[in-house]
Amino acid sequence: MKVLVIGLGSMGKRRLRNLKALGVAQLAGVDPRADRRAEAAAASPLPTFASADEALRSFAPDAIVVSTPPNRHMDYAFLAAERRLPCFIEASVVDAERIRQLHERTAHGGPLIAPSCTMRYFPGPQKVKELVRSGAIGKVLNINYSTGQYLRDWHPWERIEDYYVSQHATGGCREIVPFELTWLNDIFGEPEPVACLRGRIGDLGVDIDDIYHCWLRYPGPAIASLTIEVLSRPAATRELRVLGAEGQIVYSSDDNSVRVCSLSMPEWRRIPLERGQAASGYINPEEPYIAEMRDFLEAASARSAFPNSLLDDYRVLQTLDALERRSVPIS
Repeated sequence: MKVLVIGLGSMGKRRLRNLKALGVAQLAGVDPRADRRAEAAAASPLPTFASADEALRSFAPDAIVVSTPPNRHMDYAFLAAERRLPCFIEASVVDAERIRQLHERTAHGGPLIAPSCTMRYFPGPQKVKELVRSGAIGKVLNINYSTGQYLRDWHPWERIEDYYVSQHATGGCREIVPFELTWLNDIFGEPEPVACLRGRIGDLGVDIDDIYHCWLRYPGPAIASLTIEVLSRPAATRELRVLGAEGQIVYSSDDNSVRVCSLSMPEWRRIPLERGQAASGYINPEEPYIAEMRDFLEAASARSAFPNSLLDDYRVLQTLDALERRSVPIS
């Protein structure tokens, strides 16, 4: 299979590594920036292009991976649909209506459009899902989740002012809300947005919200409190606590484990998680991203389903929109 990666920034370079790890030999990249094209070609010889149109003519890919800033995802996803090429896109935070329109265009007989759902491939969320679905703690009653990472640590090689995370619509914190909901909803169902408190409380120096406190009601009903921020340093944080009628589950990235206790097993049982290997300059391990890309390639080849859909993404962005409409600003 010949795969074209559009966008050769941090995620584009990661996706090229993922594809190489999966044995994809015919790769090409697109980026309007000459320095990024040169960097990608230097890391591993491959053709690079300044525009997607040029790449489509010269390289003629069998599939496309879109790793551009979020406000360009739909431009290239619609282009892939027009060319009837399977297309993977990174997590979205804008263009909900265009996502819905593309879903309607491709849902029946169109090419595969696969929105990213990377956290579903991490061992912590996978273990939590397994425990919840098996009834290990009975009916879920309450969910508390907190995650954060200092925004200036995301890309230490460039200023946040120079890329999309410093823009209001695609701000780093706002982007992470649907990113996290994508895996939480996979475990607990589609939530009803209740309320939100959001604003700027940190020292990032850019005009974006840097913290979201969200309250939701999941089917059951289960009450959920989510805190998502881009201020945690020196280390990133991620902790989930699930209270059930018959026990509790705790997922902690600090401890790199999932712990569970229940009425039938009162003592906490600690389940260590695989850490995986992170590439130089990156924080998260490569293995979940490789597994996600493997599923995309298999779905593209077999014309089968991918774990996440455009409709799923649209619903998550509708939840984000509802939370923001119900939000109280932090003064």
